[in-house]
Parts: sequence; C-alpha cells; structure tokens
Amino acid sequence: MILVLRALGVGDLATAVPALRALRAGYPDRELVLAAPRWLTPLVDLVGGVDRVLPTDGLVPLDLAGRPPELAVNLHGRGPRSHRLLRAAGPGRLLAFRCPPAGHPDGPDWDDTEHEVRRWCRLVRWHGLPVDPTDLVLRAPAPDRVPVGVTIVHPGTKVPAKRWSPSRFAALAGELSRRGHRVVVTGSPAERNVAEQVARRAGLSLTAVLAGRTGLTELAALVAHARLVVSGDTGVAHLATGYGTPSVVLFGPVPPARWGPPADRPRHRVLWAGPPPTGRRPDGTEGPAWAGVGVHPSMAALPVDRVLLAVDEAERVEQAERAERNDGAVAA
Repeated sequence: MILVLRALGVGDLATAVPALRALRAGYPDRELVLAAPRWLTPLVDLVGGVDRVLPTDGLVPLDLAGRPPELAVNLHGRGPRSHRLLRAAGPGRLLAFRCPPAGHPDGPDWDDTEHEVRRWCRLVRWHGLPVDPTDLVLRAPAPDRVPVGVTIVHPGTKVPAKRWSPSRFAALAGELSRRGHRVVVTGSPAERNVAEQVARRAGLSLTAVLAGRTGLTELAALVAHARLVVSGDTGVAHLATGYGTPSVVLFGPVPPARWGPPADRPRHRVLWAGPPPTGRRPDGTEGPAWAGVGVHPSMAALPVDRVLLAVDEAERVEQAERAERNDGAVAA
C-alpha cells in the first residue's frame, strides 16, 4: 500500500494532481490510498488513479486497521506534525521534505516561494519518479443537474484577506449580465448570504444563486461546462484550471506565482495589484496599511473595469484557440 497524506481542501487537492499521478505511474501494482477529508471523495474520483480515500479530519491519527504502508508520502506540508503522523503509521519508507525536528533528515529542502504544483512535483522527482507538472486535467462530470454555458461569479473564500468586496462582485455580475452572460453565483452553504447579496445588487434573480445548492460533483460539472469563471484565489479557480474553462482570478495577499494558474495558459487571467503598501494605519500607527483591517490592499486596489478587461482578454484567447482547433479539424 502507498499512503499519501493531503488532508486539505479543493485547491490543495487540485495542485497535487501531477504528483499523485506520478505516484500512480511509479507504483502501478500497489494500492494507492489518499488520506483526505471524506467530503473531497467526489473530487478524488475525478482525479483518477486513487484506489481509496482514507477519511481524515486534519492531522489526526490515521486508522489503517493494522496495515502499515509500504510507502508513506507527505503531500500535506513540511512537518514536523505531518511527518510524525505518517511515521506513526509505520511505513517502510517516508517520502517527504527534509525535517530534522521530526527525525527526517532525508528529502529536498522546502522553498516558501515555490509554486504549489511544482513543490510537490519536485518532491516526487527528488525521490526518482518522473512527473509532469502540466498534468492538471480533471475528468469532467456530465452536466445532468447543472446549467451549461453559464458565467460563474464566486465571491466567497475562507480567508477574509482574499475577498473582493461583494459590491464589486455585484457590479461585475450586473455588467456581465447586461453583456449577455448567463450569470450564476456560487459558494458554500456558509456563503449563501453573500451570494444572495451579490445577486440582489446585480439585479439578478435569486434563482441565479447556486451557493449552498451544489455538491462537489455538481460544482465540478458546472465549472467544466461553464463559459467563464471569475473568483478569488480559492478552490473553484483551480477547478477552472483543471477543466480549461476561461477564468479571471483575483489574487491577494498571496502572489499568483505561488498558487495561480500556469503562466503558459492565457485563457486563465490573473490580477494582482502587488505587495501590500506600508503607511499609516487607521489607528495612526506605522506599518502595513492593511494590517487589522481584514481586506488586503491587493484586493481593494482591483477596480471592476480592470476585471472586465481581463474577462474580455480571456474570452478572446478562448475564441482564438477554438477557431484554430476548428481550422485544424477541417484541414484534417
């Protein structure tokens, strides 16, 4: 058995796809078990290659029913907690980043500035497995229970500093609707109030609010068959990358160089206003102007018109790529 730990969220799983596939290819005759939250199972099925999900709620002891793995792979973090958790499972070998405090001097060094996809690719490559960091494509569910060809506006994110304001999302959604886009507003059940606020301000019917009404499989199908996705740096943006759906992703405070879509895919546009400015805070003290406010300046600095320009760019690229494919098909 090959045991892989990635007990995080949607975006975290999506960025680990190339590394997971490299492990699958490297150990084709072994059972590949992914320790991850149970609710992620539908998305794991869309990745393919994983034989079983071991439901895991964070970094808690793993219940392997007395079956120590031949190999444990830490795609969760750099330790020491995650390293010790896997060590406790009694693996024959541990593939992980170097972490002497956890008794693991082997492995490559961690790089805080590295893109998340390339980080895990580098780990498995260091241990001798070929890996393709561009292998991010997910299997698309059939759109049996979701609308096709819609424009997804996703205003929510778990991290307050990553949020663009609901009023700007509403202005964007309203303008896109006036331009002929069929706009829907997505999010988790906890984000439904924000989604409804965006829809009302945009002049959309509340039937356009899908927040809290889609499971993970339905959300994946919605993104896979959408016209466009506009969101912050959150899981739905990684789904758009996995399905090649044109997208505009608003970044802050983490730069897109660490979590953004691949730079060589121009149908995915990234907006970031740069590092946080310093100056006088609201309380009169000196330091990062955003500290204690809850909204990062790289988000507050993004105007609606700039996002609309990025939407136009992403759609032009997608249309040009589609025309090129059609010309190629006719020539063939």
